[in-house]
Amino acid sequence: MIKAENISKRYKSSEGTVNAVSDVSLTIEDGEILGFLGLNGAGKTTMIKILAGLIEPDEGSISINGVKSAGKLQVSALLEGHRNLYWRMSAMENLEYFGVLRGLSAKAARQRAEELLQMFNLSDKAEQYVQKLSRGMQQRLAVCVAMVHNPQVLLLDEPTLGIDFDNTQALVESINKLKEQGTSILITTHELSVAEKLSDRVAIITKGQLVADNIKPKLLNENVKDFYQLELGVDIDETLKAQLSALSVDVSQRSVSGIADEHIYEVMNLAKPRPVISLTRVAPDFEKVFLSYARS
Repeated sequence: MIKAENISKRYKSSEGTVNAVSDVSLTIEDGEILGFLGLNGAGKTTMIKILAGLIEPDEGSISINGVKSAGKLQVSALLEGHRNLYWRMSAMENLEYFGVLRGLSAKAARQRAEELLQMFNLSDKAEQYVQKLSRGMQQRLAVCVAMVHNPQVLLLDEPTLGIDFDNTQALVESINKLKEQGTSILITTHELSVAEKLSDRVAIITKGQLVADNIKPKLLNENVKDFYQLELGVDIDETLKAQLSALSVDVSQRSVSGIADEHIYEVMNLAKPRPVISLTRVAPDFEKVFLSYARS
């Protein structure tokens, strides 16, 4: 288990002091996947670097299994855009090299490499050079490298970025296998479908502050309202579109979605005398829940 308590980090810029992370507390239990979500610039990568020990917080503390300032080898991070692989070495050679680098014997590194390659469906690519692997396979191998020394905590920053559907599914399955082995996992992603599939709990950060931290069912059902969708029988003209947009709704050619309870009568009045095809109550999905918090 990794626990971050009251973490804050500030940077100086030409415009003054920037609060990248403000008083954020997180806990990831053994065998739990935390989806750590936020819009660009919300503070996700800064928080991951602090958890990984790559940068020091200005305030707050990190502990692993109750021990503060635990060794960095207990936490492994895969940061966006950094696969940390040697392209002119094979998949097996990369895993053996990083295993020994992180304290394993040559024999143990080989055994662990074989286990991971099998877990991540890469056994048939063991002797291929990394530069010959597809991007999705390289990404899976990068996660293997991050896990080669059996860290207790795995931090994944945009692990599915730029890879296709099949490789994303394979990576999701492999991450779930790591969870079953008791690894504490934090994942950031802009692919909300991936976060929804993987996460046991979801934390949402905006402007450096944590605005939500709950298990998925509660996050979906608490503090978020249902919305309405209005379908009209004619195209929405520019005048009406401008009026509706002021109410923070989504407008397409003949429909208005994301209408909150408090705006339903105002939207209906604005739509008059245009013909109404339907008015439907829509329960919030994961994406709407995320956006409602992230934009708060």
